[in-house]
Amino acid sequence: MYMKGVTVLFEDDEILALNKPSGLAVQGGAGVGASLDVLLASERSPPPLLVHRLDRETSGIILTAKTKPAAAKYALFFREGRLEKKYLGVCAGAATEQGRITETLDIRGKPKAAETHYRFLAGGTLEQDGACSLVELELATGRTHQIRRHLAGLGFPLLGDDKYGDFALNKRLKKTIGLKRLLLHALSLRLPGGPVIRAPLPDYFAEFLDRYLTTL
Repeated sequence: MYMKGVTVLFEDDEILALNKPSGLAVQGGAGVGASLDVLLASERSPPPLLVHRLDRETSGIILTAKTKPAAAKYALFFREGRLEKKYLGVCAGAATEQGRITETLDIRGKPKAAETHYRFLAGGTLEQDGACSLVELELATGRTHQIRRHLAGLGFPLLGDDKYGDFALNKRLKKTIGLKRLLLHALSLRLPGGPVIRAPLPDYFAEFLDRYLTTL
């Protein structure tokens, strides 16, 4: 299966893990053109069911289930924290620390507990636009835009984030180096008692790291 840049990473009797490109919405709705759920319905019968969500702008692993019982099973795994999911992001600023962010987030007018674990992996420079850092992230909770909001609150907004990021910096980077995508990628997913599924970085992400990350 190959649908608008969507590729299969893993498949068994219960689940189908896919590599979603940045820019593709997971679910259809008002104002949404192509979406993953509609594409899946056009390719498979019965269509796989979404187990969790990824932002439209985020690339990487998304898990779907082939049956309703499997969907309920893996959704529970996510809620219980039994699926170890790691992200890679590139943020503005120079940092070397690691730890966790527990800032409560407002979700549709209600305060929700949110926890993100982070570890800075490498540093680099954007020449006249200052430093940047590669960071590995894990979610203990799954709130809307959690990683993006938590990193911005920490003072290290993700590059290419047009909602919570440094808008002036993003505008300059779009002009000077052609950065048009959010640099956030769902990299790996460890299944309970099973394999670790990995999603290769998009070309634009890998090329950015090769060019600007000097301490990888």
